Amino acid sequence: MQIELVCLDMAGTTVRDDGAVLAAFDEALAAMGLEPDSSELAAARDYARRTMGQSKIEVFRAIAGGDERRAGAANKAFERAYVAGLDRVVAVPGAETAIARLRSAGVKTVFTTGFSPSTRDALIDALGWAGLCDLALSPDDAGRGRPFPDMLLSALIRLEIDDVRAIAAVGDTTSDLLAGTRAGASIVAGVLTGAHDADELGAAPHTHLVPSVADLPQVVGRSG
Repeated sequence: MQIELVCLDMAGTTVRDDGAVLAAFDEALAAMGLEPDSSELAAARDYARRTMGQSKIEVFRAIAGGDERRAGAANKAFERAYVAGLDRVVAVPGAETAIARLRSAGVKTVFTTGFSPSTRDALIDALGWAGLCDLALSPDDAGRGRPFPDMLLSALIRLEIDDVRAIAAVGDTTSDLLAGTRAGASIVAGVLTGAHDADELGAAPHTHLVPSVADLPQVVGRSG
């Protein structure tokens, strides 16, 4: 089936991370009161890395053991720290060209992320990418974040795509790949530019592993 909709993760997939997300997590974990060099902090950092791509507030809720006050404080600290560094964010090389080629071939493109809508929009504005996607979605917009399929299915409904098999899902984490598989996407592609390596991505359900999102037009088989 011809791909009509490509859903792309942001940090680590289309946007170079360079440790910015983990640095923001460190600020957030400090706001939760976790002591430096403690086993609790090490366990929380490991959990944050393993759950990259998921809704940030849900990650903090899990780390905080359901303590909504601590989770909320952590989430605010994370958002503040990440947004403060947006002047340094850059695209993954070739990402903008690849997305533009897909769009010129008639493919609809959607940015999906575990960030809040305000942080997501600030990131898109910092990159000058407002015109590069048909839609941008966060968990708040769709119900649940990854690894659930809600954002992809919401994109399909909103953009009036008729068949889940016309979706390609692309991301740098196992949660991205699980969400794409659960949504019924024909292409579930992991990229090696972000949080999880080839071994981790290879252990998750997928159809393709590629070096970068720059390779996506060839995977999808459509380019302008």
